[in-house]
Amino acid sequence: MVQRTLPEKLSILADAAKYDASCASSGGERRGSRDGKGIGSTTGAGICHAWAPDGRCISLLKVLLTNFCIYDCAYCINRVSSRVERARFSVEEVVSLTLEFYRRNYIEGLFLSSGIIRSPDDTMSEMVRVARTLREREHFRGYIHLKTIPDAAPELIAEAGKWADRLSINVELPTETALTQLAPEKSVQTIHGAMAEVKARGEAAKDRTARGTRAPRFAPAGQSTQMIVGADPATDGEILRKSSHLYNRFALRRVYYSAFSPIPDASRMLPLIQPPLVREHRLYQADWLMRNYGFDATEIAPPTGMLDLQIDPKLAWALAHRALFPVDVNRAPREMLLRIPGIGPRSVERILKARRHRTLRYEDLLAIGCVLKHAEPFITLPGWSPRALPDDANLRARFAPAPEQLSLF
Repeated sequence: MVQRTLPEKLSILADAAKYDASCASSGGERRGSRDGKGIGSTTGAGICHAWAPDGRCISLLKVLLTNFCIYDCAYCINRVSSRVERARFSVEEVVSLTLEFYRRNYIEGLFLSSGIIRSPDDTMSEMVRVARTLREREHFRGYIHLKTIPDAAPELIAEAGKWADRLSINVELPTETALTQLAPEKSVQTIHGAMAEVKARGEAAKDRTARGTRAPRFAPAGQSTQMIVGADPATDGEILRKSSHLYNRFALRRVYYSAFSPIPDASRMLPLIQPPLVREHRLYQADWLMRNYGFDATEIAPPTGMLDLQIDPKLAWALAHRALFPVDVNRAPREMLLRIPGIGPRSVERILKARRHRTLRYEDLLAIGCVLKHAEPFITLPGWSPRALPDDANLRARFAPAPEQLSLF
């Protein structure tokens, strides 16, 4: 193996990690070092940026332990048959990089993944050693996210959860057929089994003993996963139904979507071009509707199975269900208010609180923060009536981007 310097390894292994999207740091325990014990924290604002639900930016050192891999997943640039440059960190090198980057205020935590070397257990053991060394020897109190290997032994997963804030196990592809074809060494059953193990241990960690003491901590920020979009023929509807199943069965914190990017020496089974990035964006919007607005996966995707790329999924749903509109803002239940375009959960709570005391008018919605240019065709209240807008055949054109003339050059 070529002997590489630490900067060369960092360049190769940081670049190799860019394909993994599941590195958000929301939900971690609030630990800090202001008491003089240890270094690092999980609460400071922001070379990977992850965004918490409250808007905080957390900068993470995002690297692979190694991009050597014994698996041959067709969609992965680090597969065994790929001719990419290879490198491998030692445990001490990852620990040293994390601490030095933190001391320079570059990062607030570590996202660590890896190719599979020798065996899943050997690889997972080294990743756990990184986290354990940071916590026990260096007293690092910042955020740590470990990408768990599904085939690893349960005791290694248990120890990973002891030291990490979040664990993630990638389902990779939305259908079992696609996974079998493109990643023959992996199986849906093994992936789901590992997710169930993480869920069970996480729930056990929340329980108290007969004496009232807490069980040992286990990945307090929960688990997440990632799906590749566009590497197989799965529709947006299939992807969202898979996500909904994972949320309900394994209590995932997040499902991340990563648009397939063509790779060198690709298999003939893969598409030659990547899907439009706006498709990935629409899936994130639809996922948000499922998690925060009470939408079901089956009602978000249209009969075609593909989300509208020109308008957001909530607006597309409203246009497809015009018979339900306009909604009387002063009388509608919370569930219906959440389905009005331009009105989000915080605005709904403000509406419900304000209308206990008085009748709301159009100008009140402006003060509350509703996006009325989206909401106007779908609401009625004193000071505003949409009249015939909900039945306008050209209503969609009001929101869709204006057509552009294609260039010949």
